[in-house]
Amino acid sequence: MIQRIQTIYLILTFLAVGILPFIFPLWTLSDGKDYLFLQNQFYVILFGLSTAITIYSIISFKKRQTQFVANRLNIVLNLILLGLFVYHSLNLSGETPVVSEKGIGMFLPILAIVFLVLANKAIKKDEDLVKSVDRLR
Repeated sequence: MIQRIQTIYLILTFLAVGILPFIFPLWTLSDGKDYLFLQNQFYVILFGLSTAITIYSIISFKKRQTQFVANRLNIVLNLILLGLFVYHSLNLSGETPVVSEKGIGMFLPILAIVFLVLANKAIKKDEDLVKSVDRLR
């Protein structure tokens, strides 16, 4: 399991959506307070769902097709999360006193999407290798 590169990518995805949002704020409010994802229930649900799908994908390492589909679903979920962040940052731009500085936490879904795409690429490579070996039998 751990010797496969897609598992490493999935562990990095787990770090990006499961642990790093607790550390890095999404943005900093004008009064200097950090806005973490825990302050919005919808963000908590989306990050939690993404983390759960990532853990499921790591556990289902023997079923490559299921892992591939779970990663695709996770990519869509992270795109929705990224879209919400972009929508929020465009609607509450620098002119309003609500948001003064964007945080690194807004870019965590991009990092997760990159790792998920790399994991899917490695899963596809493994699946092609297994199919080519099956043809030789």
